[in-house]
Amino acid sequence: MVKQILMVLVLISGVFAEDVFEKNCVLCHQHLSASLQEMFKRYLLVYSSEINVKAGIKHYLMYPSKDISVMSKLFINTYGIKHKTELNKKELNKAVDRYWEKYKVFGKLE
Repeated sequence: MVKQILMVLVLISGVFAEDVFEKNCVLCHQHLSASLQEMFKRYLLVYSSEINVKAGIKHYLMYPSKDISVMSKLFINTYGIKHKTELNKKELNKAVDRYWEKYKVFGKLE
């Protein structure tokens, strides 16, 4: 009986738990003219591989600068540079992994 109650609690908490990516990335980016998917495409063009894309995104989020941004000068002049992330390393990794899984094209094209 105890196992069943614990299982139900785990399932319920999983349903109501907010994803780090949804909570910290999507909420802010939904108000920008460029979608997260468009930004992902820019990262993919610049960095090519999963490892490099993830490293580039993490570096930018930890040390935001227009010199390393993949966005256009017009975008930066309009929206500015984001503030340094407040996510800890574990949360940042989860958010970037989720971002990659959501928008990657590898393995989706047939």
